[in-house]
Amino acid sequence: MRTHRWIIIIIIMALVILLIAYGFMPRPVTVDFAETSRGPFRVTIEEEGETRVKDRFVISASVAGYVRRINLDVGDPVKKGEVVAELEPLRPIVLDPRSLAQAEADVSAAESALRAAKEQVGATEADAEYAKANLERMEKLHEDGYASKNALERAEAEAKRTEANRLSAEAAVKVARSELDKARSALLYTAAEDTVNHGRIVMVRSPVNGSILNIYRKSEGVVNSGEPLIDVGDQGALEVEIEVLSADAVKIKPGTPVLFERWGGDLPLSGKVRVVEPAGFTKISSLGVEEQRVLVIADFISLPESWKMLGDGYRVEASFIIWEGKDVLQIPASALFRKRDGWAVFVVENRRAFQRQVEVGHRTGLKAEITSGLTEREMVITHPDESIKDSTRIRLR
Repeated sequence: MRTHRWIIIIIIMALVILLIAYGFMPRPVTVDFAETSRGPFRVTIEEEGETRVKDRFVISASVAGYVRRINLDVGDPVKKGEVVAELEPLRPIVLDPRSLAQAEADVSAAESALRAAKEQVGATEADAEYAKANLERMEKLHEDGYASKNALERAEAEAKRTEANRLSAEAAVKVARSELDKARSALLYTAAEDTVNHGRIVMVRSPVNGSILNIYRKSEGVVNSGEPLIDVGDQGALEVEIEVLSADAVKIKPGTPVLFERWGGDLPLSGKVRVVEPAGFTKISSLGVEEQRVLVIADFISLPESWKMLGDGYRVEASFIIWEGKDVLQIPASALFRKRDGWAVFVVENRRAFQRQVEVGHRTGLKAEITSGLTEREMVITHPDESIKDSTRIRLR
């Protein structure tokens, strides 16, 4: 009996020791994993862009005037030389009571001056007729020897003087009549009267074939010289402007291929960089951070039928293809971590994690190219934390 009891005690103590040992054994760490693979690899720079018409023409008022209502609408087609706006001369002002009284007094004064000028014409005509008749008598007397040459010359001078006075008086009548017309115009051409505008209309014409992109003012009203009226452009000739960080812009060159995605169509559009502008500018991001950005201009190279629904000012997402490979060994970038001056990963072998040094080529935000250290179809741990060491037991999630 006693031997049987000791056997039971020993078994119980062994079980306790085994349970304690099992409790102190390191538990497997649950990890996420990914498989190395070969395939296309592309390094891109992604930014938002906006379409714009290549040649945008702003049609402005050539002179200050009164623009008539513009009957065109945004999107209407126009031809080169077609009238898009009409400018009338500026409308006269409304006379206040004081200005009206002054204008009426000016008319009365001008009428009196005209009458005085006409009377003066009558007086000078009488003097001229008398001097002319006297000259004729003196010429006859001089021929008969009864008048001296000196008297004849005085008569000729008097005739010329009176004729000049007559001509001067007639010119004064014309001046007085013009002054009267000027004074009357202040009363005749006033905005308070329904007067007919006899001025010439200035026709504003489209410089090119295209469509109406923007109408700055549709209703009639006063415009200044140079004030914009309408924007015209060819919607079939679009380009894309993309604001790129200056640190990324140095990697982009003219001719760099671009893919335009999430523009509203089913398939991405192809494009090519035409210009990387040499001057940058400062822009405040949505987080309030100052950024130096550069404007990059790209053209579509896809067939026009594939992007004909795009218009001026449409949003697109541009992906600049900086580098591209067709058969590249790659892993998720989240599997990499720093090891001294290089990179390392944890490789899964027999449910254990083993650290391995790797060499990395090109990288994107999601993937990384592996040039050495791994082979195809090996399992690597993604998002490794401090709980994973070399030879740590793991459990795949």
